[in-house]
Amino acid sequence: MRGAVLLLLAVLAAPAAAAGPAPGRYQATLCVSASASAPLSCGPAELNVRSGSRVEVRVADIVYRLHLRPEQVDVATMQGRMQIDEFSAEYAWRDGVLSFLDADKQARYEVRPGARLTGSR
Repeated sequence: MRGAVLLLLAVLAAPAAAAGPAPGRYQATLCVSASASAPLSCGPAELNVRSGSRVEVRVADIVYRLHLRPEQVDVATMQGRMQIDEFSAEYAWRDGVLSFLDADKQARYEVRPGARLTGSR
């Protein structure tokens, strides 16, 4: 398992092939794995790119608020106004997919943007 974590960190450290999407709302897929070596489990989400550094990923009533800094992402997981988790991690936008790893929990995440949404929420 340590090898899988090191491989993922090496991939995240490599130069990104593509940046994230322009500000706006998008259909998306959120994939999560309970460990660095377990397969990803994916489901529908909504991606809201507020700026180049502020992103939200919504799955039902859970919102992942992401603050993308030059080398790390700060993640606050919210349910309504209650914060249920927070962590910082290295991240990468690669081929349009945002990937990051919660090292303490060994949980890995991928956010895959889809079609742009129109209208207000």
